[in-house]
Amino acid sequence: MSAKILVVEDEEKLARFVELELKHEGYDVKTEGSGRAALFEALANNYDLILLDIMLPELNGLEVLRRLNKEKPTPVILLTARDAVMDKVSGLDAGAVDYITKPFAIEELLARIRVALKLHPVSGAGGGVSAPADNAKAKGQLTWGPLVMDIPRHRVTMDGHEITLTNREFLMLKTLLDNTDIVLSRDTLLEKVCGYEYVGETNVIDVYIRYLRSKIDNVFSVKMIRTVRGVGYVINAWES
Repeated sequence: MSAKILVVEDEEKLARFVELELKHEGYDVKTEGSGRAALFEALANNYDLILLDIMLPELNGLEVLRRLNKEKPTPVILLTARDAVMDKVSGLDAGAVDYITKPFAIEELLARIRVALKLHPVSGAGGGVSAPADNAKAKGQLTWGPLVMDIPRHRVTMDGHEITLTNREFLMLKTLLDNTDIVLSRDTLLEKVCGYEYVGETNVIDVYIRYLRSKIDNVFSVKMIRTVRGVGYVINAWES
């Protein structure tokens, strides 16, 4: 199944260029030129990925992203002419899975798209059917005692209480739960969560771990995420 991508860009020539390149790669593509129209389209239909410009008429890209994330967890890559660090941070904090600064090489954009789709598989895609290990996995869930991660709904609860996570926090927690009892290094987590070679310090992983602990460990008085000094982090199997 080909991935369905929504391109939101008000520069018509650029939007058309990206659309043609993506269609050439086999993607199913639709374009929108304003923030308000893009939000309506994204909420009305299911997309596997959205390429979202920040500077848009009617509704800017960050506001589109914030409103969209309240309704559905569609992965978003931000397209921006701004190169300020705070603009990038604001986009990631608002829930974007990645960003790319204009002007960009189409090869880099295609690579980022492949990574984002790998981390967020195409809806309905997958290999042959296999017997589920348990009922939770059959429903697309990961569990750790009273904690339930509902992957299709992008929802995490602890004893029925919902925990609000950003996209990267959700990916971090999913990666750790997918590898219960396996210590994951910062480099491994960086690759799994960011999906491409990060230019900077791996202590960005420590920041996301701290965010997760502040929302889970500290709030619910549990010791979920364990630090293995000099190696990385691990979630051990739940012991009742």
